[in-house]
Amino acid sequence: MHTHDLSSWAHSHSFNPPNAAAERGTRWVVVITGTMMVIEIIAGWRFNSMALLADGWHMSSHAIAIGLSAYAYAAARRLAADPRYAFGTWKIEILGGFASAILLLCVGAMMVFGSVERMLSPQIIHYRAALVVAVVGLLVNVLCAGILGHARQHGPADASHGHGHDHGHPHAHDPSHATRRAHAARSPDARDAHPDLNLKSAYVHVLADAATSLLAIAALVGGGWYGWPWLDPAMGVIGAILIALWARSVLTATGKILLDREMDHPVVDAIRAAVETDAAQGATRVVDLHVWRVGKHAYACALSLVTHDAQLTATTVRARLAAHAEIAHLTVEIHQCT
Repeated sequence: MHTHDLSSWAHSHSFNPPNAAAERGTRWVVVITGTMMVIEIIAGWRFNSMALLADGWHMSSHAIAIGLSAYAYAAARRLAADPRYAFGTWKIEILGGFASAILLLCVGAMMVFGSVERMLSPQIIHYRAALVVAVVGLLVNVLCAGILGHARQHGPADASHGHGHDHGHPHAHDPSHATRRAHAARSPDARDAHPDLNLKSAYVHVLADAATSLLAIAALVGGGWYGWPWLDPAMGVIGAILIALWARSVLTATGKILLDREMDHPVVDAIRAAVETDAAQGATRVVDLHVWRVGKHAYACALSLVTHDAQLTATTVRARLAAHAEIAHLTVEIHQCT
């Protein structure tokens, strides 16, 4: 004989507080980067420096990409109360980070093409003037990195946006659970384990800018002082490879979340261990389990159980999982065998 118990619950508080510091930081970086981009492109064209020109165009794509990051924060904040987003708008920020990484790859390809073209058709480079602009570009990148680094350190541990309602599900709330969640959100370890990927993508763009500025400076110094004109386009290729590697890391992290590939997360094994029991306790087994991320530190979980324990209820299962602060939404289905 089978009996069926289905219950769902969610916390009534928002598990995705806004990251105002990140939004302000990305806006400032867009303005600063856009200004320096124009200067570098004009100077690279005027002084015939492929490394400087590549850095300028590279910076232009970063201005667009960081602009996307800023827009993602604004859109997530503006749509946070929209009930059509079942688990909030955090993934808008993830999508922004993913799009930025795609742009990084496009920039790398453009830099390789331009550098190879310059190797085949070298031109006279005005090294000293180009070097001054490259140094200024590096200082600007350091400033932008400082702005975004400050936002990463002082923003909320979960820099996303979500709904502050309970979706109409009945729920039982453990008073100590909110305390554990708040403690976990403030934990530095939790912050490092779940970075703000939208802010990270913007930060990677700025670091890539700084790296290409350093490469441009090295190319201009080598060409001007040692007479190595080939160094200028060669640094463009090296910079493109470095950019591609950074873009790949961001694409991997954001793509995994967008595709809900979270079933290898440690919380999955923790859920199984908490709810499954042996024959002496009434033999309960998980027959279907789905876990996916709905916030930087928040997961939704839907599980189906088969049990010989006549006393097992959805309330009991929720109590067993109450210690896992990262579970923000839980749906439990129980099939009882007698």
